[in-house]
Amino acid sequence: MQPDRRRALQLAVLAVLCFSTAPVVLIWADPLSPYEKSAWRMLIAAVVVIGLAWVQGRTPRHKRQDASKFVIFGLVTAVHFLSFVAAFNFTSIAHTLTLCYTAPIFVTLFSAMFLKEHIQARKYVGIAVVVVGIGVLVGFEPALTPSMLIGDGLALLAAVAFGVYSVMGRSQRELYPLLTYAFGVYAVAALWLIPSALASLTPSGYGLQQILALLWVGIVSLAVGHTLYNAAVRRAHATYANLIATQEITGGVILGAIFLGQMPTANSIAGIVITLLGIIIVLL
Repeated sequence: MQPDRRRALQLAVLAVLCFSTAPVVLIWADPLSPYEKSAWRMLIAAVVVIGLAWVQGRTPRHKRQDASKFVIFGLVTAVHFLSFVAAFNFTSIAHTLTLCYTAPIFVTLFSAMFLKEHIQARKYVGIAVVVVGIGVLVGFEPALTPSMLIGDGLALLAAVAFGVYSVMGRSQRELYPLLTYAFGVYAVAALWLIPSALASLTPSGYGLQQILALLWVGIVSLAVGHTLYNAAVRRAHATYANLIATQEITGGVILGAIFLGQMPTANSIAGIVITLLGIIIVLL
């Protein structure tokens, strides 16, 4: 395995360890709205990243002519994080996770379309195995209602946005240092989300638990986790890093069992094994 690719996979694994904590911790931030949770995450992450850049003596500098580009990057990022969280208000966790983590399909397609980066045909088998494993892991809800269909649409939107998010991060690797890029994306995403967060403000919902939860998902899950993920996609095909990212579900299952008492079922364990097998097929 090439050194850059090996390093990318190591970074992706570290990233998953960080952002797989988000589903459990975000529950502790209730009753805040999805808009508030998403906006605070982005704002906190932007502050942490610019702080890290200053400590390193690398103050983020963006070209004025690239403002429109970062407006789009920030919008895509905001759409991914907000639609993922909001989907839980309309549909089941099973539907949300299953649809959101079809993202490797979109990452592969967008990488081929926009970056002209293709993977070997046989590796599509591994991607298919990962998607099947995710389906087994989270299960399916048989009943569909109009509300669930709205949630399913939001989850699918999150998957597409995550695909674009992954590819755009890789596309900028030669133009911006990692922290400069990450700060720009997080800060602009926060600007997109703040109006809706203010409109749905829950003043009585901010206790110590909620504040600590927001700090955790902003610093650990996003500022550290997703910045490491962006570092990974700079070093290897975005599909490889995104397949590792699907194991956020595995981490979520384990943490849910430890902290929420939600013990994994037999199909959850089977799904974890299948997704790991799919990742191995792609990476070999």
